[in-house]
Amino acid sequence: MAQRFGGKFSPGGAGGPDGKPPAPAPKGPFEGARRTRAGGRVNLLFLAPLPLVWAAFTTGPTGLILNLGALGTLLLAAWLTREGLIAQEAYEARKVARRPAFPRKIAGSVLTGIGLAVAGLASAGGDMLAPVAYGIVGTILHFLAFGPDPLHDKGAEGIDTFQTDRVARAVDEAEKHLAAMTDAMLRANDRQLMARLERFQAVARDLFRTVENDPRDLTAARKYLGVYLLGARDATIKFAEIWTRSRDTQARADYEALLTDLEQNFAARTQKLLLDDRSDLTVEIEVLRERLDREGVHPQE
Repeated sequence: MAQRFGGKFSPGGAGGPDGKPPAPAPKGPFEGARRTRAGGRVNLLFLAPLPLVWAAFTTGPTGLILNLGALGTLLLAAWLTREGLIAQEAYEARKVARRPAFPRKIAGSVLTGIGLAVAGLASAGGDMLAPVAYGIVGTILHFLAFGPDPLHDKGAEGIDTFQTDRVARAVDEAEKHLAAMTDAMLRANDRQLMARLERFQAVARDLFRTVENDPRDLTAARKYLGVYLLGARDATIKFAEIWTRSRDTQARADYEALLTDLEQNFAARTQKLLLDDRSDLTVEIEVLRERLDREGVHPQE
């Protein structure tokens, strides 16, 4: 009978020569990533009203105004829809999130109906029934295709909104630092370094999500979200300038060592915050058990 070969160096084995389990593989930049919905159908919304340009310049002054107005309204609706999908993806990616301040997708549905009604009015020749029907049907179809915006906060029960706002501002600032690092590395035009930077950014975003899930962790992580990322941004910009100008291999090695140190420190801080959260849970459980014990409530044997 066939038997699968196994050993300490095989998948699922004990590990390396010292018999210890193998170290976990580094997290890739695309781990947990999902395909964005801000494309495909949304891009078609930008292309669909373009024939109105031809209609605008092949009719009289009234048709010109109405068709150009419909074109601008439909393009604005497409832009709002795309921005609404991006905001919804950011909302769904977080366990604790505030609803979008402005319902962009709902506004996109309404503007789509208005744009179609105006376009129908330009070609209806005075008939008001057809433009109204176009507007109602367009609004309903757009709403069914893209859905509503998130209309309530998620995971915010019992959480201080002031603290969550502070965390949101700190994370937004940290994301700007990561974006600046990416822009600088694009100028270096090195795929391997870009992949290495993205791996560090994935670890940094793990820390962001941990702080967002428990805003009380902001104090312990503030230096990582601010000072350390600011220094990493400045170092990345400086390295990109040096690498583009001279291809200095020593500077490359130093920069890769910096990314390794940052990645290890950010990962360690994330684990420390998770352990602290677990300790808080243990304390809460023990306190609850003591209260139940004082009240004479015991589990049945």
